[in-house]
Amino acid sequence: MASKELKIAITGANGFIGKNLITELKNQGYLNISKITRDTTKEELKSILTEAEFVFHLAGINRPISEDEFAKGNTDFTRQIIEAFFDLNNIVPMVVTSSTQAINENAYGLSKKAAEEIVEKYAEENNVECGIYRLPNVFGKWSKPNYNSAIATFCHNIARDLPIQVNDPNVELTLVYIDDVVNEFIKCLDGIDTLYKELPVVHKKKLGEVVELIYSFKASRENRSVPKLDDPFEKKLYSTYLSFLPEDQFSYELKMNVDQRGSFTEFIKTVDRGQVSINISKPGIIKGNHWHHTKNEKFLVVSGNGAIRFRKPNEEKIIEYFVSGEKLEVVDIPVGYTHNIENLGESDMVTVMWVNEPFDPENPDTYFLEV
Repeated sequence: MASKELKIAITGANGFIGKNLITELKNQGYLNISKITRDTTKEELKSILTEAEFVFHLAGINRPISEDEFAKGNTDFTRQIIEAFFDLNNIVPMVVTSSTQAINENAYGLSKKAAEEIVEKYAEENNVECGIYRLPNVFGKWSKPNYNSAIATFCHNIARDLPIQVNDPNVELTLVYIDDVVNEFIKCLDGIDTLYKELPVVHKKKLGEVVELIYSFKASRENRSVPKLDDPFEKKLYSTYLSFLPEDQFSYELKMNVDQRGSFTEFIKTVDRGQVSINISKPGIIKGNHWHHTKNEKFLVVSGNGAIRFRKPNEEKIIEYFVSGEKLEVVDIPVGYTHNIENLGESDMVTVMWVNEPFDPENPDTYFLEV
């Protein structure tokens, strides 16, 4: 395992991937990190590369003003790094970011391919471990809209009710998530087994599907839903979308159903994991007095004191559980028992209520019967 004292240099340190990589390296205890950015002078670069024991070469140009900048930012800078190693007599392992466009005959692809060849020659002639990653579209937190990826632009614009442009919804995107990329890069500190490296987790999605998901994330605030978080891609995309929320819009209101007894507010609804609601009862109030065939619930009193009572239809025996915010415990509400909850305290009682399915007015499965 690589020493936490390893001296690591990172080009493109202020970029999307660079920021995420540096943050996670620090999380894992690697603190000897030198940043190389556009503001780094030649003397500073020389000093950093003299001490470096491992280099992540992430810098590059992908949206220049003129095409000749591709060669300067991608090919020439890579050559400058390699030549510096020779001049400083410091041959060290490298991880280099290239692009899937390196196989294309355009200015960007040619500049990336040429940079790859420089690194390939460096690795072979010096018997040093190097890893080249041809990255597809990378998405995740801290990416820039209208720069890093279409997903960054879509998330930014949709979160702000701005228009987006989708030319062909059937176009298939090849996507990788920033955390998967960073974790794969950090593994290379323990050794690089092959020159051209493959990312282990890649998502292929149609553009229209991605856009539809992002719009559904925005709508989830209104319909109180959450995404399918057991789907790895949807989970990553939702996290990315949340990172683009306007900073004055992190919160959103819920519809409180208020009457003289207190209030009942739906918090989260899912098709496959049920619904969570917040019930507030005023002192002395009894709520419920109904039973279900299949619908089941869990009650958790988080503030106040009360009692939850049960009785089977056609039986007189009453089962009683005393609950309090002083001692958090979940009470299951089994099917086939009519039940109610009473506030026995002198202040409002707050209960978190989970039910296994969202309310369906066509099939409520709820039958009034006093306990």
